[in-house]
Amino acid sequence: MMTQEIDVIKSSGERTKFSFTKLRRSLQRSGANDVIIQQILDTVRDELYEGITTKEIYNRAFAMLKQQKSVYASKYKLKKAIYELGPTGFPFERFVAAILKFSGYTVEVGKIIQGYCVSHEVDVIAKKEQQHLLIECKYHSEEGRNCNVKVPLYIHSRYKDILKKNEITKSYFPQFTKGWVVTNTRFTADAIQYGSCVDLQLLSWDYPKNEALKDRIDRLGLYPITTSTLLSNREKQFLLSRDVVLLRQLTKDAFYLDHLGISDTRKNKIMSEIDMLCNLENTI
Repeated sequence: MMTQEIDVIKSSGERTKFSFTKLRRSLQRSGANDVIIQQILDTVRDELYEGITTKEIYNRAFAMLKQQKSVYASKYKLKKAIYELGPTGFPFERFVAAILKFSGYTVEVGKIIQGYCVSHEVDVIAKKEQQHLLIECKYHSEEGRNCNVKVPLYIHSRYKDILKKNEITKSYFPQFTKGWVVTNTRFTADAIQYGSCVDLQLLSWDYPKNEALKDRIDRLGLYPITTSTLLSNREKQFLLSRDVVLLRQLTKDAFYLDHLGISDTRKNKIMSEIDMLCNLENTI
């Protein structure tokens, strides 16, 4: 059976044709060289069978990357790591706020804003120069779920309610200049069409092209704490409870690793992984 004819089952339950191109592209994002990537592709090809799940393929590739270098595996698991921020959306909101903060914005999380009709709890407010953003985060802890048009419809109505109150009372100055919707999954085509029509900024795992969530994280080295393959789940949850959502935060707050009783040898390995993963020699 030709590999291009093999059906694989996505996390949503949908069947699709296996694509070596997509797998190669995701492996390249890990930073692994062409030799390692080809070895993984050859192994996966030999182990493919009709009806294999994308999760099984991911797990095999992840294990092989981890054998080579932990930082490769960490980058490869980025999408999964964002799902691991859950089960609630609050860590994701803080993660989005942290990305904006490291991008030069001042941010507020969970602020109550009075609208014309009702009050609204806004996930993230971000300000930089003339930009004043009202940002709502739509988080899914389960893979395979997308944001349909109902999400931007709902967020836009909230945004308009707040703008109307601003226009009448000038109660919140400066006025908001843009509404955003950020999700860790994908937007449907009609959601994107509506967002474009009403000038609502949509940001998802893979949209907009070259400026999507995954692109911003890679470019700025702003990986979530859950990306690390060297920290245990218990340690990650401890750090999240202390509002440490980005790995690079540990470069200033490494004392949290001491609170966890992590040995100096293991601590050095973790910090070395962070340096490589987050490109800390680059400035933001």
